[in-house]
Amino acid sequence: MIPSLVEGAVLGAAFETLFGEVKIIIQKAVKFKDKLNRIKRKLEGLENPIKQIQAQEMVLDLSQFRTKDFVEELEEGKKLVSKCLSVSKWWNVHKWPGYTTKLLELDESLKDLLEILQAQLGTVQMETLKLVRHMHADSMRSQEPKLQESWNAKGFCEVPEPPEFTVGLDAPLEELKMELLREDSSVLVVTAPPGCGKTTLVKKLCWDDEIKEKFNNIMFVKVSKMADLKLIVQLLYEHNGREGPPLRDEEDAAIQLERLLKEIGHISMLLVLDDVWSGSESLINKFIFPIPDYKILVTSRSEFPGFRPTYKLKTLSDENATTLLCHYAILADESSNIQDDVVKKVVQHCKKVPLALELVGTLLRGRAQEIWERKVEEWSENSSVLSFEDKLLACLKSSLDFLGEKDVKLKECFMDLASFPEDKRIPATALIDMWTELHGLKESHAAANLFELHHWNMANVVITRRDAYEKDGYYSEHFVTQHDMLRELAIHQSRQEPEEQRKRLILELNGNKLPNWWNEPNEPTFNAHLVAITTDRNFSSKWCNMKLPEAEVLILNFQAENYALPDFLKSMSKLKVLIITNHGFFPAKLSNFELLSSLTNLKRVRFECVVIPSLTETSIKLENLQKLSLFMCKVAHAFGSIKISEVFRSLEEINIDYCTDFAYFPAGFCDIVNEKLKKLSITHCHKLSKLPDEIGNLINLELLRLRSSIRLENLPDSLCKLYRLTFIDISNCLSIQYLPEHIGEMRGLTKLNMTDCSRFRELPPTVLDLEELKEVVCDEDIKELWEIHPFEDDKKINLRLAKEDYHLRWL
Repeated sequence: MIPSLVEGAVLGAAFETLFGEVKIIIQKAVKFKDKLNRIKRKLEGLENPIKQIQAQEMVLDLSQFRTKDFVEELEEGKKLVSKCLSVSKWWNVHKWPGYTTKLLELDESLKDLLEILQAQLGTVQMETLKLVRHMHADSMRSQEPKLQESWNAKGFCEVPEPPEFTVGLDAPLEELKMELLREDSSVLVVTAPPGCGKTTLVKKLCWDDEIKEKFNNIMFVKVSKMADLKLIVQLLYEHNGREGPPLRDEEDAAIQLERLLKEIGHISMLLVLDDVWSGSESLINKFIFPIPDYKILVTSRSEFPGFRPTYKLKTLSDENATTLLCHYAILADESSNIQDDVVKKVVQHCKKVPLALELVGTLLRGRAQEIWERKVEEWSENSSVLSFEDKLLACLKSSLDFLGEKDVKLKECFMDLASFPEDKRIPATALIDMWTELHGLKESHAAANLFELHHWNMANVVITRRDAYEKDGYYSEHFVTQHDMLRELAIHQSRQEPEEQRKRLILELNGNKLPNWWNEPNEPTFNAHLVAITTDRNFSSKWCNMKLPEAEVLILNFQAENYALPDFLKSMSKLKVLIITNHGFFPAKLSNFELLSSLTNLKRVRFECVVIPSLTETSIKLENLQKLSLFMCKVAHAFGSIKISEVFRSLEEINIDYCTDFAYFPAGFCDIVNEKLKKLSITHCHKLSKLPDEIGNLINLELLRLRSSIRLENLPDSLCKLYRLTFIDISNCLSIQYLPEHIGEMRGLTKLNMTDCSRFRELPPTVLDLEELKEVVCDEDIKELWEIHPFEDDKKINLRLAKEDYHLRWL
């Protein structure tokens, strides 16, 4: 039985009293005319649902929505509207801001009531219909059309009206309209992180005159996380004035849906599926039928690769975000005195997310500047706007919870993204190194998680390599960016545990603004497995001697010309991954480099934009290091005359990218003692002109990548000794003219990338002996060189033209 809490007669009486008062006062209270008109429109929207409740003597289950308060608010609203007539006189000008705020609060209450009544009314009607059909299938069949007609369920798939005030949607509206009106697209997906305005944009689109002219029947269905195909089909039947048939299961629902759409398919149709969650591709497929002039528009927090095109809604500009905040906070009112710099700080904390701007603007509406400033201070020092806005937190956290339900490790990977500075691109290789050691993932699985997060709009993968479509395990030109509010979400969730017990210790040290425990006499101990410390250019304090006994990953981000590694490194006995990144323009000089020798479990090191000091002078040994990555570093004096094989006894992979002074590959890396090296990648090192003959000593080498080494003139003949080498990438090596003469001896070679090797004129005859070669990636000229060689009929090589795709938006 449904609890009896709010009867239609009680609600209707309060509603009619308020509606009548508004109609009388609206013409007289000139000062509040706009606000009263908004309330009048809300009341007009409420009129039909309340009349239905009264007509059918319904009792609704609204206990969770404080509906007793709704009746009281309607009665208080009547008193408020009555007072507006006297307050609107000029001598009461000092009262205008307060009454403006109260009217807007009334407007919000009416909006909430409308949404709740529509949802509850729809549920009651559908459940009642199901009950009637189940219990009285024969006797009630003749009465159901009347029941359906009196309840007028058509309204539940009508397109809701968009908000009266929006910003920044004009251009997206035109772009989305063009995509939707294209003849070749049957399913269009609009995607963005939660709270960014996807649904608002689609509502505006459906109310656009050109779209309404194109589509005679627009149906809007709220899908959400727990999608019920049978209920959706019932609603669509009711919406189109038809009796919904009994549905046995989802397969039967799909059959009946197709029947309905074909029956009404003589007119053009647009079906909007709003808020479709990831993993619901099969649900979307059930709505696809070969019907002329029928299209589907989907909004989702996630991308659906199986459906194209996808429209990504962009973040608001600073100007539009400020305008939206000012609207909800009524800062356009002449009595407002909030300073611009305070407004700007609030916008920054809201990360330009429309939902956050609306909620925070409403929260601060009519408040004194001191309260605004106090909020900014609270958000800056203690937490974020998420700590004060439960509705915003719930909206964002629902995506995070869903991620955890799908894959716990994927959720942990999302949380790790907050370890990197705000608004900085995150190197994909750094994340792969972290996740491999921290979460026990294979490198390929860690890379897959990047694209999973991209798919769910929890991060954005940007690929800057020209041949972005190549799948060869090269991720040095993949970067990850993240919406600032999602980063705030990860940080907020990380802070739910005591600082000493958190999985992630994330410190952002600006100037000399330090945590309270930094200068305490006792050395603080933290049990975090991931430690990330970011310092700015003004940081000048001495490092705190904290203890990090459980840390497996340490990320140091800084901006400085000189940077001293912290002394607490010496005690990090479990550290496996060290990532050091200078975000300044010029490479920074590192000191205390010898501390790395104490890290006996260190497996992976990545340096970015630093000067690697001479290893001869530091006497450093990294005997267990397996992977060394240098990005945009100065390395000319690093390796000197040291016996490299003794410093790096366990090295399996070397990545040297964009190191502009790297002119030669030290022969010491090719020492026969160091036979563990499997991957050697030297890319975009424009001074590299020669490889040592000793490279043939790397008998276990499986991958050699030399892409964009534009001065490299040849490959040494000793490469032909590397029988385990399976992949060579010499793409964009503009100076290479020949492959090694005896390349046919490379029995294990399966793939060769020769794209943009423009000086090649011929291939050695021994390429015919490459028995395992399966694929050559090249351009048209190189393809012709391979085609003239008389390979045996049973020898098939895939000569594939490189496909270029430029992604330079990260710049």
